[in-house]
Amino acid sequence: MEFVSIIFTTLGSLISMFLLTKLMGQRQVSQMSMFDYVNGITIGSIAAEFATSLGGDFLKPLIAMIIYALAALAIAVGSCKSMALRKFFNGKPLVLFENGKIYEKNLSAAKMDINEFLMQCRIGGYFDLNDLACAILETNGEISLLPQVKKRPVTPEDLNLTPMQEYPPVSLIIDGVLLKENLKYAGKDEQWLQKALNAQHVKQKDIFFATCNRQNKLTVYPRTEKHIQHDIFE
Repeated sequence: MEFVSIIFTTLGSLISMFLLTKLMGQRQVSQMSMFDYVNGITIGSIAAEFATSLGGDFLKPLIAMIIYALAALAIAVGSCKSMALRKFFNGKPLVLFENGKIYEKNLSAAKMDINEFLMQCRIGGYFDLNDLACAILETNGEISLLPQVKKRPVTPEDLNLTPMQEYPPVSLIIDGVLLKENLKYAGKDEQWLQKALNAQHVKQKDIFFATCNRQNKLTVYPRTEKHIQHDIFE
């Protein structure tokens, strides 16, 4: 009976965590601020207590999780409406490097030493600080790197070119299932799709994934049904 109770309380904990995370928004898992990080750890700890509530007293941890989630939601909404709250809870971007100068006090405020800063620059693709114009520590802990003009990639505007705007391809078939709404969004019908599939000598049921771009090109990824016997990253 105790084992069954653990199963139900664990499932309840998972469902509650999922619903509360959806309530707080995708930012909770994609771009966490310091408060988001602490709040997420706390809710996770309470959820663990919820999952192991063998005495049936699972209401208290559930209420605590809800209160934490509502507090996070209130702070997120308040931060969107108030710049002062935004600065208080999320902090401000910190300039670490600019115009050939390394700001040691800002590195110290960010609890980052020079070696870690250089490592982050290398991860960003810059092994020489002379190639950088500016480096800024964002409020989510990521470092934004602005290259020198002579080191940045060439753009079409630099070459006086006017390329066509690109758009993401539309998914039409996933795991052999036709996505009719997507097909309609792409401005196509099933007759067009069948003709395009016939041209590539493939059947819908044999397709794992298929997309269509703005140039009306149908790209098909058939099912392979086989395992790769080697690993190129070993």
